[in-house]
Amino acid sequence: MAAPDVAERALPGQFVDVAVDTTNTLLRRPFSIYRTSRQGPWAGTVEFVFDVKGPGTRWLSERDTHDALDIVGPLGSAFPIPQQRVPCLLVGGGYGTAPMFFLAEELRGRGLRVDMIAGARSSDRIFNAIEAKRITASVTFTTDDGSAGEQGQVTDVLEDVARRCGSGVVYACGPMPMLRAVGELAGSLGLPCQVAVEELMGCGVGVCWTCVVPIRQKDGSLKMKRSCLDGPVFNAAKVAWEACT
Repeated sequence: MAAPDVAERALPGQFVDVAVDTTNTLLRRPFSIYRTSRQGPWAGTVEFVFDVKGPGTRWLSERDTHDALDIVGPLGSAFPIPQQRVPCLLVGGGYGTAPMFFLAEELRGRGLRVDMIAGARSSDRIFNAIEAKRITASVTFTTDDGSAGEQGQVTDVLEDVARRCGSGVVYACGPMPMLRAVGELAGSLGLPCQVAVEELMGCGVGVCWTCVVPIRQKDGSLKMKRSCLDGPVFNAAKVAWEACT
């Protein structure tokens, strides 16, 4: 998309909310920002990645060059950047890998080592493998069916990769069960972990309350936080995963 204002302000972890087929669909569709361009021939553009899952994304897939889109963004919180120079491990599941590329570029620009684990159901579902190899110090692929990389889940290789690369922080984006598993494993390894949750953020501005996530407070109580305002990036150790629906 040509969206100079969004491209200029966007940070890794944030998203855009896109209106789709407005005559039949009320809620917007949220998409993590995959990449922005601020210089060069593609200056002022914003990219996001999606799969056709229903009528909204089907309508979006049928848009053509120069068609106008109604978008709101950039929205939500960004991934926090480490205060110390520590190696960063980025973990993505499915199309949740897309925002990891934006984050990788930001971290590399600050002189930090970046390693990545990218998981998918099968080899044809791995997102942008060549680019992942280009922008990271190392990348490990996992597939459910073993058709590429290691067979299994991202958590099956996370501990080994983190120790081999000397990772000091973990970032993750993907389905909620994967985020829970990554967050809990990172916690057991003593690694801070930031996760970008995948919730239905219909309005993007905190009005509809469709995207709440239970966050544990210091006194042990739970407070529902809106992903579109307080997130979508959260400290994995503070998410009450057992209370997530």
